[in-house]
Amino acid sequence: MFEEGTIRLTGDIPAALPGVERDDRSKTARAPAYRYASLLDTLDERGLDYADRVLDTCSLALSTTYELRGYQQAALDSWRGADDRGCLELPTGSGKTVIGIAAMVELGMPTLVVVPTIDLLEQWQHELETEFNCPIGRLGGGEQRVERVTVATYDSAYLRADELGDRFGLVVFDEVHHLGGEGYRDIARLLAAPARLGLTATFERPDNAHEIITDLIGPLVQRVDVDELAGDHLADYDIKRVEVALTDAERERYERFQGTFTDYLKQSNIQLRSGSDYQELVKRSGTDPRAREALLAKQRAREVMMNAQRKVERLADILATHRGDRIIVFTAHTDLVYRLSERFLLPAITHETGASERSEILDRFREGTYSRVVTANVLDEGVDVPDANVAVLLSGSGSEREFTQRLGRILRPKADGSRALLYELVTEETAEERVARRRR
Repeated sequence: MFEEGTIRLTGDIPAALPGVERDDRSKTARAPAYRYASLLDTLDERGLDYADRVLDTCSLALSTTYELRGYQQAALDSWRGADDRGCLELPTGSGKTVIGIAAMVELGMPTLVVVPTIDLLEQWQHELETEFNCPIGRLGGGEQRVERVTVATYDSAYLRADELGDRFGLVVFDEVHHLGGEGYRDIARLLAAPARLGLTATFERPDNAHEIITDLIGPLVQRVDVDELAGDHLADYDIKRVEVALTDAERERYERFQGTFTDYLKQSNIQLRSGSDYQELVKRSGTDPRAREALLAKQRAREVMMNAQRKVERLADILATHRGDRIIVFTAHTDLVYRLSERFLLPAITHETGASERSEILDRFREGTYSRVVTANVLDEGVDVPDANVAVLLSGSGSEREFTQRLGRILRPKADGSRALLYELVTEETAEERVARRRR
């Protein structure tokens, strides 16, 4: 039976069951809830009799009006062929939600959908209420209502997974790469759901936490690249990389800060080969003042590089060139968003923007009252962004995930069949330029 995120076994317990730890004093054993499916498989393979009282086993008669496109059906088939466990990587705008709904219809099981943001919570809730003739539960945004089909934020699911783990046969993790975060992993561990579907545009994580996702949800069973859909199901696109030079004053500051960082690495014999190596350096800075000084210098060098004055000058040229286009400008820093908003009279969206104000800005962008917006990270994922055909990447983390997400914001097919255009502005002879060139 299910108890607070675990499966409790009683009676004559066989040896060597996956994930099972025995308690000889109570003559019972326990396994993490996510091991439920593999436990059943092992018992069945051995031909052993058992009574299963773990899950709500009711079936749901669900139907949908959606007709899957070929690549969507192929992705769903790959997941079904992997015993209803695994992750799908498809570009932003390719209809991952539709595949999730189709999986729910095929399995007909009580389902929990887990999403990272309130915007996605509301989008999924709306889609499910439109498609299904049954109550839709909601956990998040001030509501705590559980139904046999329920949508929850990662935060709400994390708080309640141990009590809800026996209520759902299928769990769908939207933007499943978030599940690699240290706390969120417990959501998947505490749920008994044997059927697990992960949806994302960017499966792999720089810290390799996608390996943990593979263990908890299943492997990446289908990957669809942007270029496979461009021109048919997504807009064709072009990428223009624009290199700008630092001013003399910016160059002096950049080299000074960057030198402090690299000198520390050399003197300490530290090599940064991965994200985990960088995390070790961050941990060291808690006890080593020189490491802390080096990290602060690295951050200041990044700020000089990302906020270069000539980037702003080139942005002015781009905005003038594309007066009739719908443009999203992406930056890494909130301060720069407000500077650009003031200089170019652009509506600004940051983490400080209230939900109602953000909704109003996006509605006006959708209806054409606004033709351009500027944002820092908020629109990368988890928000229904109206059609745009030009994106300007003024600055960012440099990660493949972020680049893919921002490109995806302009790839919805255009009514006139026109191509989307992404500008990436990078500073010459800096770490930013090296990262951009590796993507070529």
